[in-house]
Amino acid sequence: MFHDSLSEKDKRRYAAIEALKLPYGGRSYIHTIFNFSYPTIDAGIEDLKRNEISGFRQIRKSRGGKKSSIESIEVIDNLFLKIFKDFTADDPMDQKVK
Repeated sequence: MFHDSLSEKDKRRYAAIEALKLPYGGRSYIHTIFNFSYPTIDAGIEDLKRNEISGFRQIRKSRGGKKSSIESIEVIDNLFLKIFKDFTADDPMDQKVK
């Protein structure tokens, strides 16, 4: 439960700490337990070696993900109607309604 509550960076560091506690084969054991890749564990070990301590700041930018198609394509309504033109029917009472 503790591991699931951590941020990505803290999970990587926690896995590195646990791997370093163990003798030879610790990375393999942590790789199996946490299902982390070896480069992820190695990056956590490098973080620890550089003694990077993160505060309570946010890891990723707010709203930093990929924008939705509706936001990024301005004429998406017209494109949608053009694609489905042959598959739509008008309302006989109101030509504006499809």
